[in-house]
Amino acid sequence: MRDMAKNRFSSGDGPSQRQLRVGELIRRTLSDVLLRGEVHDPDLNRISITVGEVRTSPDLKVATVYVAPLGGTLGGEGAEAMLAALRRHTGELRHHVAKAMTIKYAPDLRFRIDETFDRLDETRRMFSDETVQRDIARRDDEDEDLG
Repeated sequence: MRDMAKNRFSSGDGPSQRQLRVGELIRRTLSDVLLRGEVHDPDLNRISITVGEVRTSPDLKVATVYVAPLGGTLGGEGAEAMLAALRRHTGELRHHVAKAMTIKYAPDLRFRIDETFDRLDETRRMFSDETVQRDIARRDDEDEDLG
């Protein structure tokens, strides 16, 4: 089987510039729509939602939207309720995205919980642990002795 040719502007790894550009446009559009309360749903209007990232498929027909409640976590049930409310209004949100874009098809929106902040917080807690601090200090001392 023959490998696909790569163009000279892309190494083939990661998203293309077009995917990044379209993803950012979708992220800004959804953020604005949710901030202005243009979706009429009491569940969505009750919480502030952060749209952290949007990843698009190479053909731009699917966009995975990573969302989190602003100001922290809602817990498992609250996060699921937020996702359920967003999924109920996928068509309306997709319509807003379509109006803001100049591509042939508005992408299918898929919502996921953005766990980036949780992972960052977990990493921060891990590095503040005394045992880890001791190990880091020991390693730094060893590096100084070698250098």
